[in-house]
Amino acid sequence: MAVPVAFFALFFAYPVTAIVGRGLKAGGDWQFGRIGEVLGRPDILDVLWFTTWQALASTALTLLIALPGAYVFARFDFPGKQVLRAVVTVPFVLPTVVVGTAFLALLGRGGLLDELWGVRLDTTVWAILLAHVFFNYAVVVRTVGGLWSQLDPRQEEAARVLGAGRFAAFRRVTLPALAPAVAAAALMVFLFTFTSFGVVQILGGPAYSTLEVEIYRQTAQLLDLPTAAVLTLVQFAAVGGILAVHAATVRRRERALRLVDPAQTSRRPRGAGQWALLGGVLLTALLLILLPLGVLVERSFDGPGGYGFGYYGALQSVGAGGSSTFLVPPLEAVGNSLRYALVATLIALVIGGLAAAALTRRAGRLVRGFDALLMLPLGVSAVTVGFGFLITLDKPPLDLRTSWILVPLAQALVGVPFVVRTMLPVLRAVDDRLREAAAVLGASPLRAWREVDLPLVRRAVLVAAGFAFAVSLGEFGATVFIARPDTPTLPVAVARLLGRSGELNYGQAMALSTILMLVCAVSLLLLERIRTDRSGEF
Repeated sequence: MAVPVAFFALFFAYPVTAIVGRGLKAGGDWQFGRIGEVLGRPDILDVLWFTTWQALASTALTLLIALPGAYVFARFDFPGKQVLRAVVTVPFVLPTVVVGTAFLALLGRGGLLDELWGVRLDTTVWAILLAHVFFNYAVVVRTVGGLWSQLDPRQEEAARVLGAGRFAAFRRVTLPALAPAVAAAALMVFLFTFTSFGVVQILGGPAYSTLEVEIYRQTAQLLDLPTAAVLTLVQFAAVGGILAVHAATVRRRERALRLVDPAQTSRRPRGAGQWALLGGVLLTALLLILLPLGVLVERSFDGPGGYGFGYYGALQSVGAGGSSTFLVPPLEAVGNSLRYALVATLIALVIGGLAAAALTRRAGRLVRGFDALLMLPLGVSAVTVGFGFLITLDKPPLDLRTSWILVPLAQALVGVPFVVRTMLPVLRAVDDRLREAAAVLGASPLRAWREVDLPLVRRAVLVAAGFAFAVSLGEFGATVFIARPDTPTLPVAVARLLGRSGELNYGQAMALSTILMLVCAVSLLLLERIRTDRSGEF
């Protein structure tokens, strides 16, 4: 636990505490009375209520739509499975401002629904909920599906032989085994929607505001740091309480599982029902995932003189169209993002892997509390973390404001929780008797880990690496504060282009977003191929 604790204390707790301290101090004195004053305001209470119920609704809708997809990816073998798995993960890395624009093109004035049926959903909560499902579909599919594919189907088959119906066997055998993974996926979805910023700001309009949106408004527009600090504390406390309840719930339902090679559980669909389920999942992916992505691609080619590569060509120059948005050609952001994401993934795997291994031992309340604390970066304002980096990591021996490593460190903060939540259910499902048998045979703890745990969790490690890489590619809230002007990341470059008026800037933003989609899709497809090639080693 020492390395993860030191990492989070230095690069998370210290910056966030420094920012909150500056907001709650006036003339050197703490102003704790400000907390009650802010929380008593009717407008703040409305923000708290909307933040909570939209997150619950988004989580429930995501589980309802994505769990069938998790089953299909876990149990069915069909042509194009690896490509589709990579495609459904692409939305997870897209900047929220780009996704908001794409959904406006579908749901807003002059959008697809408006043209076909005269229906507009922008500035309504339905647009927000659909965009949240778009973002988080892959979280459920990959987190739940990763464990589901390793569950021995013979356990459920034995229940059916003993007289249980299909639903009863699923409810009594499979569902309890999946409960930790489902709870972990629901937790991640809830945290992302609870702290939603770009989606609510673009699609919700002035009528809707989450805590994250209100923190940004109080900081950037009203310059009210005390109110922003109070809202940050509220967000921090709410997420901490939710994580504590979740950890207790999952711990009561954990048990050792029989894990098998995923290749043994995947087969071609059989019967009309299974084919219908597969068709329904494919149709959902088409309408929910591919249609918004298709809008982005179409707009990247739709130039003033017709369809072509004009916007892509403009990415190679610094001042195309008289713009001074960048010090370097925008296309360089692609290489920057890949380098940063690779380093961030390595950091997240090391920190998250050590944390997951420590949590597996279940060594008392301290470790259980650490389990909840690991998820806090997902529930704290990324704006607060990024700004905190600038004001705290500016003095020796940690003067990192001009160092390139600052960006991967910020990206790794949001990647570590995904590594932990992906690896932990599988690690805890490994039967302790296997480790004990290895120890009896003379294996050291390190060799027991290498010979027993690692073969069973290798699949989870690859899935965790894919998540960490994808999250790092799309991280924006903290990176926008610390990315250097001469080395922007793809999300920062897109935001800069969208922040400037003009058709050329908007087209370049769509072109960069399309490149980001392709980079993510290719990376995830390679990951799927590596995982499939090594599946026989489990």
